[in-house]
Amino acid sequence: MVPGHAVNFVVCQLFALLAAIWFRTYLHSSKTSSFIRHVVATLLGLYLALFCFGWYALHFLVQSGISYCIMIIIGVENMHNYCFVFALGYLTVCQVTRVYIFDYGQYSADFSGPMMIITQKITSLACEIHDGMFRKDEELTSSQRDLAVRRMPSLLEYLSYNCNFMGILAGPLCSYKDYITFIEGRSYHITQSGENGKEETQYEKTEPSPNTAVVQKLLVCGLSLLFHLTICTTLPVEYNIDEHFQATASWPTKIIYLYISLLAARPKYYFAWTLADAINNAAGFGFRGYDENGAARWDLISNLRIQQIEMSTSFKMFLDNWNIQTALWLKRVCYERTSFSPTIQTFILSAIWHGVYPGYYLTFLTGVLMTLAARAMRNNFRHYFIEPSQLKLFYDVITWMVTQVAISYTVVPFVLLSVKPSLTFYSSWYYCLHILGILVLLLLPVKKTQRRKNTHENIQLSQSKKFDEGENSLGRNSFSTTNNVCNQNQEIASRHSSLKQ
Repeated sequence: MVPGHAVNFVVCQLFALLAAIWFRTYLHSSKTSSFIRHVVATLLGLYLALFCFGWYALHFLVQSGISYCIMIIIGVENMHNYCFVFALGYLTVCQVTRVYIFDYGQYSADFSGPMMIITQKITSLACEIHDGMFRKDEELTSSQRDLAVRRMPSLLEYLSYNCNFMGILAGPLCSYKDYITFIEGRSYHITQSGENGKEETQYEKTEPSPNTAVVQKLLVCGLSLLFHLTICTTLPVEYNIDEHFQATASWPTKIIYLYISLLAARPKYYFAWTLADAINNAAGFGFRGYDENGAARWDLISNLRIQQIEMSTSFKMFLDNWNIQTALWLKRVCYERTSFSPTIQTFILSAIWHGVYPGYYLTFLTGVLMTLAARAMRNNFRHYFIEPSQLKLFYDVITWMVTQVAISYTVVPFVLLSVKPSLTFYSSWYYCLHILGILVLLLLPVKKTQRRKNTHENIQLSQSKKFDEGENSLGRNSFSTTNNVCNQNQEIASRHSSLKQ
């Protein structure tokens, strides 16, 4: 990161944290109207954007404003397609301009970062309105029905959702219904089904305090920032392609340094995403319900789970816990809505959304191969290592090591950005994991998912059952993630029923 921009980002987020505390204390939904909360959240967000990015922040209003006009003019039948093309195209133009005209290779708090989040929100909401106002209920999956928006948002609601101060700089993405529920103060209303099966009775549950969750997340931020400032700079990923290192290091040394250098590159993401989550929580947004022990859960829009990431024993487990909200977005706007090669299309969309650096495309193309190979390996071998427990422990240790190396190998181009250094790295490893992945796919039987057929045939049979199960599972974790996008055809198992409109 460019130091000045990084400082700007941190200062703005700390200001947003203080503003969130003030917002929850003095502009609580019980004390003021939704209109005031929308106005204040929007104005604070635009102020932060203007302070951090200058007049480049106008792109946020232009992108949101034109998208809103498209929704109004085009109509609910096709607006999700037009909004998708425009928002992603506008984002790509801005990314091309920034990368190839201004500061190629510089990781700065650039204005395209917030635009990535706004693009997610624009496209998600367009799909949710299309589902709620055009498609029939029986055509929707249970998760699509949960998120469907039944009326067109006002311009103020739209701008508040896209540009509120809690998520303008670093997100995370949230659904429109969850955000409106928070603004209107219905996050703690529990809905019970009446005798006819319809939602009728509502009562208000005591509002839990987010203070404990916020403090815990700020501690994680502090440790992540300390780790990034002290250790990360001494373990650069670029050293993996240093000529002297490649010529003199043994293979065990190369493997260990690859893992450690990519491990050291993650804390900056831990810091940014956890701080963004803490800001939302401090404002009172992010409450999911209560776990089996009665403890409040503030992970409705959390973007990662650090312990599960670092202890991942499979490619699936790693991706399930990394950038969770983006994975959900990819599932909802791409994977569930395409009939041709959904896995490949999802990875391509992810690469386009991330930016125009060639390294992104190398990482996501490699990711497709690694995902399919890991799926084949898991399906063919895992059941042999379930029992006894000692064998399962041995399997977990081996798969943890393989997974960490495979993830590190895959994301090196994402950090190096350019084609030449990325191919230099892969050639120094003789493309060994690429070759191994191809051999796995050629030699091992791959189970057909029959995704479209099974999904279509089973939706109508299972919708009512899944919907009832979702009603009764307040504490369950409903996050579906990138590898769920690619490996599973399940619907999100449950969503907290108090967040439904």
